[in-house]
Amino acid sequence: MGDARIQVEVERQLAVMREGAVDFYGESELARRLFTRIKEGRPLRVKLGADPSSPDLHLGHSVVLMKLRRFLELGHTPIFLIGDFTARIGDPSGRNKARPALTAEQVAQNARTYVDQVARLIDVSKIELRFNGEWMDAMKSTDFVRLCSQGTVARMLEREDFAKRHAGEVPIFVHEFLYPFVQAYDSVVLEADVELGGTDQTFNLLMGREIQKAYGQEPQAVITHPLLVGLDGKDKMSKSLGNSIGLLDDPANMYGKVMSLPDAAMATWTRLLSSGQWGELVDAMERFARGDGEPMVLKHDLAYCVVERLHGSTNADEARDHFRRVVQRKEQPKEIPLVELASGEKRLLEVLVDAGLAPSRAEARRLVEQGAVTLDGARAMDGGMMIVLGEHVLQVGKRRFARVRISG
Repeated sequence: MGDARIQVEVERQLAVMREGAVDFYGESELARRLFTRIKEGRPLRVKLGADPSSPDLHLGHSVVLMKLRRFLELGHTPIFLIGDFTARIGDPSGRNKARPALTAEQVAQNARTYVDQVARLIDVSKIELRFNGEWMDAMKSTDFVRLCSQGTVARMLEREDFAKRHAGEVPIFVHEFLYPFVQAYDSVVLEADVELGGTDQTFNLLMGREIQKAYGQEPQAVITHPLLVGLDGKDKMSKSLGNSIGLLDDPANMYGKVMSLPDAAMATWTRLLSSGQWGELVDAMERFARGDGEPMVLKHDLAYCVVERLHGSTNADEARDHFRRVVQRKEQPKEIPLVELASGEKRLLEVLVDAGLAPSRAEARRLVEQGAVTLDGARAMDGGMMIVLGEHVLQVGKRRFARVRISG
């Protein structure tokens, strides 16, 4: 391939990298490096990290995961880094207080689920899957001191979250300062050419550039992406805020959650999640943002695209049919899971928990008090009521059902 054709290919790939991005740090440096790599037939190494601080990845994570897939499609080497070591420190990004520390056992349990979740979006057989405990657990104390000597306290206090906590006299613990250094050192070990992340990670990602220089490497380019707003249409998507869609949510629940999204957030969701796909829907949403289009029709299309990406077209068809029948026409689902309870009469709160419709008695009580629970088609307002022997249909909200059979 001649230099002119290589330059055309460089520009094409850079355009893909820019899609949906907020900032592209080191773009000119990367352009030169990319030219050389194409000429030599060597791929870029592209890093995306996630700490297993909870068992579930959510739809917000898919924004950067899909960009990582785009790099794979361009012929580069994606690296998905599971931060089993950094999760034990706790990422302070965006926090107004220290993040609770996790045990090694909690981290390991959460990390086991991440590979399956990432595989919903990327062929994991074609990417590098790494854990930063691999090198950080083996690092000597003298090497760790050398790493931390590459930054200053003043530099750490340039972070907006640290600055706010310092000004507000909210404690900042020493171990929190270590997190950006470890994340940056991961880029050194992995020899990353590019690192992806959300805008809330900008400080940490740019630290990677500084630490790579200190260790004699060319600095990685940094590409940041917007944070997906949650189902409330206000705060960023977060499981702790209860406004998220998990990558492993079942298709019907996932479809229904998307349908609950405020109309005002639909266009932004489509733009962030499309990742070069869904072209007709993107165009339709842009027209809707200008006041042209039927929101319910477009929201069905968005819900379908989201479920299809994670569960396939057959499940997306079934989820759409389920929503139309159960939520819009208020019919019962064709199939309701049966739960066998063999301990005699039980109170409603117990049955809700045992049937998997509520995670705890406290949550079950809240659902009952909110009028969100029906028993055999009638609203149940007394969590202490006894459920007699036999078979009953329980419904929580518009979309969750269970057929409960209680025997003596």
